[in-house]
Amino acid sequence: MTGPAPDRPWMPGYGVLPADQGSGLMAWAEAERRLTVSHDYWCATVRPDGRPHVMPVWGVWLDARLWFSTGMRSRKARDVAVEPRCTLTTDDARDPVVVDGVAEQVTDRAGIEGFVAAVNGKYGGGVRVDFLDPAVNGTFSVRPEWVFAISEDDFSGSPTRWRFPQPG
Repeated sequence: MTGPAPDRPWMPGYGVLPADQGSGLMAWAEAERRLTVSHDYWCATVRPDGRPHVMPVWGVWLDARLWFSTGMRSRKARDVAVEPRCTLTTDDARDPVVVDGVAEQVTDRAGIEGFVAAVNGKYGGGVRVDFLDPAVNGTFSVRPEWVFAISEDDFSGSPTRWRFPQPG
């Protein structure tokens, strides 16, 4: 995937350079690389009373979405059932990628099988498809609305944002 067109986010007070200065806009391939190699992701959801909830999750970047699983009784699963908008970030705070999007529970067997294969390939685990019974342990894919990345080595010249077209 070539990805959507990059642009420079507006970050007042941070000394961010125009898109044609510094290292310039980051290539989508670099954002995808970071999303792929991140061992963990921080998942931020919103509780019904409006308070934020953040927890680390294992996950995979697959088919232009960030996938994770969690128990259906977990706080994050209950949160996205009410408010599916969420944010996930890579585990590298120096060279982060932030995905802001909409979580959707995956219940079709083919989707779950693809996720299980990707998780087992990434983490070397032995997760089985039956472990991810949608009634017990949900599989979620997060469709990005926008993605943001920055590089510590060029804080003012690297911030890049990609906006994704939304269905409907």
